[in-house]
Amino acid sequence: MKKRRKKSRLLDIWRQLRKNKLAVVALIVLLLLLIVAIAAPQLAPYPYSQQNAKLANAPPSAEHLLGNDRLGRDIFSRLIYGSRQSLQMGVVAVAIAAVIGILIGSIAGYYGGWVDNLSMRLLDIYQAMPMFLLCVSLAAIMGPSLRNAIIALGIGTVPGYARIMRATVLMVRENEYIDAARSVNARAHRIILSHIIPNAIGPMIVQITMGVGSCILAGSALSYIGLGAQPPIPEWGAMISDARNTMREYPTHALYPGICVMISVLACNLLGDGLRDALDPRLKN
Repeated sequence: MKKRRKKSRLLDIWRQLRKNKLAVVALIVLLLLLIVAIAAPQLAPYPYSQQNAKLANAPPSAEHLLGNDRLGRDIFSRLIYGSRQSLQMGVVAVAIAAVIGILIGSIAGYYGGWVDNLSMRLLDIYQAMPMFLLCVSLAAIMGPSLRNAIIALGIGTVPGYARIMRATVLMVRENEYIDAARSVNARAHRIILSHIIPNAIGPMIVQITMGVGSCILAGSALSYIGLGAQPPIPEWGAMISDARNTMREYPTHALYPGICVMISVLACNLLGDGLRDALDPRLKN
């Protein structure tokens, strides 16, 4: 019965999502980006680090569709490989933030009282520093690298997920099935994992989807200032940074990765809007 209910629920969400054409297009774009990232070695015509001094800043041609950068590397190949790093920054950073935030928000919302007050006051202190400044500080302390930038983004974005989860749990814990679980002496951790989180996860799904786009953008900014992916690893923000000294003469070198960042972030936001409408029962009619 539970499997049937879950399947029926997923089908209902998909039917609602299909009505939003922009969300469907965004989903297709993100799936294509994921396929490109996974199959980068097969799709890229050249290795991302292959240099040819004779082709430095060469214009687009039949062999090099988007031209070459200042070191003679194929820009199209580097964009394909760059999708791996940018999507990795967005997905892994959000996964770190969401797991920690869900745990903190669920515990604070379920127990309430001093646990809730202490958790929220600590988050207030946490959020006293702007998110991006906190990420920059953490990345600088740990050292510039892709892995450290992902960790910094994950840690820096925890409060938003924790607060959303707490707010949802405060509503869910008042339902009758939670009282029924307490009446049979179900343990708190079982109630949280089996009843609270599954029924409070809807708003988090929307936040996670939009958060991927935000982390891709923030990760590109970290790479742009030298705290993210390090040369010769291609990452869209790092590619923009590499092209900034020749931007006047060759603006497309920065334009192409900028467009990739814009498309991926826009797709995440549009899909998040569609999921919000599909998951909100008040909007079904």
